[in-house]
Amino acid sequence: MARSKELVPGVGRLSRSQVYAARGLHKGLKKSEKPTVPEVAPTKEVQVGGAKNGEKRTVPTQKAPRFYPAEDVRLPKKSHKHPTSASLRSSITPGTVLILLAGRFRGKRVVFLKQLESGLLLVTGPYKVNGVPLRRVNQAYVIATSTKVELGEFKVEDKINDAYFAKSGAKGKTSAEEEFFSEGKPKAKEAFPESKAADQKSVDSAIVAAVKKTEYLPKYLKASWGLSKGQFPHQINF
Repeated sequence: MARSKELVPGVGRLSRSQVYAARGLHKGLKKSEKPTVPEVAPTKEVQVGGAKNGEKRTVPTQKAPRFYPAEDVRLPKKSHKHPTSASLRSSITPGTVLILLAGRFRGKRVVFLKQLESGLLLVTGPYKVNGVPLRRVNQAYVIATSTKVELGEFKVEDKINDAYFAKSGAKGKTSAEEEFFSEGKPKAKEAFPESKAADQKSVDSAIVAAVKKTEYLPKYLKASWGLSKGQFPHQINF
């Protein structure tokens, strides 16, 4: 029995984080380190004794088995698959309004900007309209609507890519003494980078201007989406 049943093809009942918690993957996998075995040379030199010998010969370190299987043992075929990014659905084009189905902003409507190299979608609320910043989402967790924002010649800068959203690996070390005297006080949050805030404003300025050209579109993006009792997503025209 699958842990997450599908509501519609490609959309599960549980989000990725919920399946992660149900499977208990947060506990981590047990790692068993095998002892390193020293490498053995395939051949070695042996001194051959006897009155007529007295020389050295190269012999294999391991003798070949006396018997061999009468039937050929089948080996697994080598995989020739190369991982590539998922192809973009035909219903998703730049400016298409999407509905997020999972994550922190589930139920929010966002504007699609472009597909990144990893296959994830770059979207924005925009932040000034409904509070959704520039984010990456998986297209399996979005619903494409027929509403579209005319972006014209607007294009997102190349610097906003997958590496743009990478988290810094450096973590501050805290000693046990510091934790004891902190008395459970939460750590001070890091300030949001000004460069990313400037990028958000530059992207939002162009999109908000395009949104305001259509009547009621700002209210449409600001409103959250959800299902009422008796409603089914596969019976709704978006």
